[in-house]
Amino acid sequence: YLSTVRIERLRKEHGVRVKWVHFPLHPETPAEGRSLEDLFAGRGYDIPKMQAQMRARMQAEGLPYGNRTMTYNSRLAQELAAWADTQPGGEAIHDALFRAYFVDAKNVGDPDVLVEIASSVGLPPEQAREVIEKRTHKAVVDADWEKSHRYGVTGVPTFVIGTNGVVGAQPYEALEALVKRARG
Repeated sequence: YLSTVRIERLRKEHGVRVKWVHFPLHPETPAEGRSLEDLFAGRGYDIPKMQAQMRARMQAEGLPYGNRTMTYNSRLAQELAAWADTQPGGEAIHDALFRAYFVDAKNVGDPDVLVEIASSVGLPPEQAREVIEKRTHKAVVDADWEKSHRYGVTGVPTFVIGTNGVVGAQPYEALEALVKRARG
């Protein structure tokens, strides 16, 4: 979510085409979600401090950030997004999913929430529900997870152009340097 503003700037200034590749971040998370306290238990993280730092980063990019206390399984959201990318205007789903999760603290693993999000960006809700219920894009996301594994991706976001990549919410200048390096 934090990098969406930077990605959009790369599109405008460098004509970069973005291909979202889905990654299994905490795939063991149950459907009902998991508290951040449980997720980070025993790791020594100061969750309020982490939230404050993230809020400051978001504000610096002009992005809203809510008071998230839970993490949710994103698998169905990834499958929905893979489908949305094949639909006219479907790329808007990415920002809508990020906002639902990071701003509104919605359970992006809940099929009803996902249908609502798809509808909010102009995608047909009945088709979105079918994608979720029939898991029509499961194989696409499975392939993305395998690709992420082959590339050695360990976190999000990860940016790859050609054979070069960077991990983490990098400053715009680092992403721009990655684009320039790829262009030789």
